[in-house]
Amino acid sequence: MTEATLTVSAPDELLQLFGPRDQHLRILRQLFDVTITHRNGRVRIAGEGENVNGALRALEKLRHKIQKQGAIGGEDVETAAVEEGATPRDGQKPAKAAASGEDIQIRHAGRRIRPRTAGQARYVDAIREHDLTFATGPAGCGKTFLAVATAVEALKAGQIRKIVLVRPAVEAGESLGFLPGDLRAKLNPYLRPLLDALGEMVDYDRARELMEQEIIEVIPLAYMRGRTLNDAFIILDEAQNTTIAQMKMFLTRMGERSKMVVSGDATQLDLPRGVTSGLHDALRRLSRIKAIGVVRLSGEDIVRHALVQRIVEAYDDDDTAVPMRQRRGGVRVVAESNPNGEETLDR
Repeated sequence: MTEATLTVSAPDELLQLFGPRDQHLRILRQLFDVTITHRNGRVRIAGEGENVNGALRALEKLRHKIQKQGAIGGEDVETAAVEEGATPRDGQKPAKAAASGEDIQIRHAGRRIRPRTAGQARYVDAIREHDLTFATGPAGCGKTFLAVATAVEALKAGQIRKIVLVRPAVEAGESLGFLPGDLRAKLNPYLRPLLDALGEMVDYDRARELMEQEIIEVIPLAYMRGRTLNDAFIILDEAQNTTIAQMKMFLTRMGERSKMVVSGDATQLDLPRGVTSGLHDALRRLSRIKAIGVVRLSGEDIVRHALVQRIVEAYDDDDTAVPMRQRRGGVRVVAESNPNGEETLDR
């Protein structure tokens, strides 16, 4: 009989390590055939020598993962155990290791940037592993922020020479022509979210200098036509508001040694009625190409104010509550009356 001890004093760390109702511990006990107990911040492992050592290494690996990405799941536990010599419950090796959740190498204003959920960790890994990555998910799940952070990281590391941040200037209830100012002033509200994300990682003066040197460009999608971008990190935000032709135009701008990230939220579609989203179409056409990364984030990955996740859930619940007779092809159909008193359908 061999014993080993791991000291974990942080309560939040212990909760994540053990899992809901100690589910993670049960997985490790089963895979390594050991007993695992806890008392006063000390995790005690007992069993056969090599099994104990493997379980200890797996726990240390999981603890390190928690410190980096903030949460783990059952798949992470089994993957860590298998990597340390355990046989998986189905007898088959996992096809792919869990997301690493490594920090993005940027420190700004005394803070470091890192994925905060397992989904975000997969997103960052996908960007690093693929030249083209698609990401979908609700508001607040870090699609834009993490893409910009990874781009800044690549620029600082000398992996690219240019960052291009792109957004379609699609109107949502207010026409560009009615906004005050010149063209630049009119476009600024559409590009502001990208500038906000950039401002979280680069000092204002430095960002302004880089933009004046055109090392960082923040531009509307229409300005991409005819360009070929080499040694660049190109991010298309709000991609659900592109048409099929615009998406094709954008994707074919990729040059040598470049990366692209395309992100969007299908629930925030501002295209005219009857126009197919370029993002939806691209996912249908391209998601089976192995060289392209596709990440689908969910409400669990929302990291804004705690209320945002509950707001998104409330709207989703309301949409699913609409009777099926008021839906056509998965699109909500709402009955309303026109000025003549006749009932019309509005999608």
